[in-house]
Amino acid sequence: MGSASRTWQTALAAAVVLLACCGCTGPIQYFRNGFKVGPNYCPPAAPVAEHWIDAADIRSRPGEDLSRWWTVFNDATLNRLVAMAYGQNLSLREAGFRVLEARAQRAIAVGELFPQQQDASGSYSREARSKNAGPFSTSRQFFDQWNLGFNLAWELDFWGRFRRAVAAADAQLDASVEDYDAVLVTLLGDVAANYVQIRTLQERIRWLRQNVALQQWVKDGVERRLRGGFRANILDLQQAESLLQQTESEIPELEIQLRLASNRLCVLMGMPPADLAKLIGEDRIPTAPAEVVIGIPAELLRRRPDVRRAERLAAAQAEEIGIAEADLYPAISINGTLGYQARNFSELFARSSLDGNIGPSFQWNLLNYGRIVNNVRLQDARFQELVTAYQNTVLAANAEAENGIVTFLRAQMREEHLDQSVRAAKEALKTMKLQRDVGGMAVALDFTRYALIAQNLVQQQDSWAQSRGEIAQGLIQVYRALGGGWEVRLEGGPPMPAEPPSPPALPEEPSLLPGLVQPLKERTVPPKSGPAAPKP
Repeated sequence: MGSASRTWQTALAAAVVLLACCGCTGPIQYFRNGFKVGPNYCPPAAPVAEHWIDAADIRSRPGEDLSRWWTVFNDATLNRLVAMAYGQNLSLREAGFRVLEARAQRAIAVGELFPQQQDASGSYSREARSKNAGPFSTSRQFFDQWNLGFNLAWELDFWGRFRRAVAAADAQLDASVEDYDAVLVTLLGDVAANYVQIRTLQERIRWLRQNVALQQWVKDGVERRLRGGFRANILDLQQAESLLQQTESEIPELEIQLRLASNRLCVLMGMPPADLAKLIGEDRIPTAPAEVVIGIPAELLRRRPDVRRAERLAAAQAEEIGIAEADLYPAISINGTLGYQARNFSELFARSSLDGNIGPSFQWNLLNYGRIVNNVRLQDARFQELVTAYQNTVLAANAEAENGIVTFLRAQMREEHLDQSVRAAKEALKTMKLQRDVGGMAVALDFTRYALIAQNLVQQQDSWAQSRGEIAQGLIQVYRALGGGWEVRLEGGPPMPAEPPSPPALPEEPSLLPGLVQPLKERTVPPKSGPAAPKP
């Protein structure tokens, strides 16, 4: 018996050496890989810029902590919305369940390292055999049969198939965590972006309503001139009406956009679309700081969750190459059966009722090498595809950060110019008002010039509000592109601020009418010449 065992061990060792020489993985690489066939994974290189294009700008500075980047706006309402979205967003919860799925898949892969088949069986039967069946007939025609056994089959991880499966599951678990963090980064950016858009739309609507009031005042003034018998042109009245209606028509369009942004924000917070006026009220556009923390481009590789997720997916796929290559070699197993058989239950556990066997075995797909080799090539091609996707993700992340930086910096310059333009348009209207006050009711308003200035004021105020929102949006885009915010997961999420007693009230803003123009006073005495003023 000992000689037979030594013969089997010698044959097995020779087969291992022969197979290692004939397979895709050489003996040296097999030992270096920790007794696993197939290539070991190495993180791929990724193209990253040495510095940002606007790194020399004094408004950009290095920094590390971006975990609560939205607090730079010093907006209590935004902080509360972020905390609510973190606790209620369904997309984030969905990503969390994907993490639990990946964790369970890893546990399944670890279980394959142990005997794959472990089952107990038992049976009882009442049997009958013919007494006239020939020489093997028995004296007892009816008898019982009791069986109890345990089966075991264990495929040894001789080629690293199961260990690589565990490594692949580990990488998939890491990728699911990075996916959760990527969803969190996107959520934080979307909440802030939609909030800024809501505030921007509110401000644009306020400017339009002020301009509507101004244009209504001018239109009423033209009508009073016509009723008072002063020199006036019916064409001026028609043009004033046209300008007024054009300005008013822009308000419903902005209100549509405001409702859409509000609905998107509701979904982000995990609640049905509702009127958010009771929750957020009206307020100014969040003011962004003049500086932005950007660090260096190389930090994207460790900071952005989607970049890390792409790298982890490539790592998981690299293990699939070795798993596929293991099919080129025989699967070596140990099989065993241990049981008891007896006709009487009282004799079932007797020593003489013991029945079993144990021994090694192998299974080798000798005639399927073409299919197996092509499967190895398939897994390798998928790995190269994921490596390329990882490198492309890095490039896209770099571009997104650059887009946010240039938007943030240049929007500040645009806002300064638009601010001066709005001031100039207001001064032009004030000048016309002073000229009108000095000349009195009898002086006709140069309506063509007024219409040009009024239209320009509407456009410039609207553009000015958008530019202020663009500054905040640019800063949000920068921090989203840099991958900031996911760290709050490690701290249990952003704290929920104390609920304010009422929505924030809009600060007082001087109207265009009192400080810009005064209502025309109707004269009670008709002019000395011309037709009499009609009675109102």
